[in-house]
Amino acid sequence: MRICLVASNRFPVREPFAGGLESMTATLARGLAERGHEVTLVAGPGSEVHPAVRLAPLATVQVSAAAMADRFAPGPEWLADHHAYLGLMLSLARTGARDFDVVHNNSLHHLPVSMASALDVPVLTTLHTPPLPLLESALALCPSPPRFVAVSQWTSDAWRHVVESDVVRNGLDLDAWSPGPGGGPAVWSGRLVSEKAPHLAIDACRAAGVPLVLAGPVQEPAYFASEVAPRLGGEVTYAGHLTGSALARLLRDASVAVVTPSWDEPYGLVAAEAMACGTPVAAFARGGLTQVVSAGSGVLVPPGDVAALAAAVVTAAGLDRRAVRAHAEATCGQDAMVEGYLAHYADLQHRVDAA
Repeated sequence: MRICLVASNRFPVREPFAGGLESMTATLARGLAERGHEVTLVAGPGSEVHPAVRLAPLATVQVSAAAMADRFAPGPEWLADHHAYLGLMLSLARTGARDFDVVHNNSLHHLPVSMASALDVPVLTTLHTPPLPLLESALALCPSPPRFVAVSQWTSDAWRHVVESDVVRNGLDLDAWSPGPGGGPAVWSGRLVSEKAPHLAIDACRAAGVPLVLAGPVQEPAYFASEVAPRLGGEVTYAGHLTGSALARLLRDASVAVVTPSWDEPYGLVAAEAMACGTPVAAFARGGLTQVVSAGSGVLVPPGDVAALAAAVVTAAGLDRRAVRAHAEATCGQDAMVEGYLAHYADLQHRVDAA
């Protein structure tokens, strides 16, 4: 099939990944290309993926100082998003049916949803977040909503008041995230932002007397400076923003992975990565994490309860690492994700052919 895979314009799809959306998109693009499909990835500048995947940059714009001086002018980030996806959808409206069999939207922007009905090629959108106001607005104006997939049953249920969606869980290359011996410090990984609350992981591990290594990009410098940096030191260290292979090495040696969302995680890819390495998870029970982490692969505690999380860090570290890996193999593999999306692409194509 000829697949147009649409990513975020804000972050390039390349190592080290800015977040789970970029990582999942790269894994999917590679998996589709390795099965012989013709994949075009439309993504932010600087993206680097599988050599068989064609890269197509999203449009950028530089408007005049006079235009930006307007007192109602949007911020530069909003304008960049708008221009990138408006340009993409207008291009697909002109030539999409000639170039592609399906468009798979992995962005969080409203224009690929609101303009899907203007295309002669079917559009599939993956829901990567809890409900967003601009997406709900776009759906309210769709005469016939495009097809949706959610990354977890929790996310599907969260969107049900607006749109129905099937579930295709995020997947990993299990060979890249291979099991290791454990026994080392606890690890917290992900975007260092307030909604991920790594400072609570530090507090819990200090209370438990367990060393902790943090890894990930600092995307909210003010939050990092006020809540994370002052807590570093002693047995709490920050390893930086690691590539997948470096993070996998860290997780293979970790005794436990700590996951501390202060929002409802749509899926929880960092937990899946840890479990694939055989490393059990201690986490707050929020959103999709409750469906990704099983009783045999981790310990979930009430959100925000640092004392309970400290106890969970100790308890989870004692779980059978072979059972944790087995759970990941059964639920988090790349093959199931790729085949799930291919089934949806084929169904969309069949509907077009039958129309």
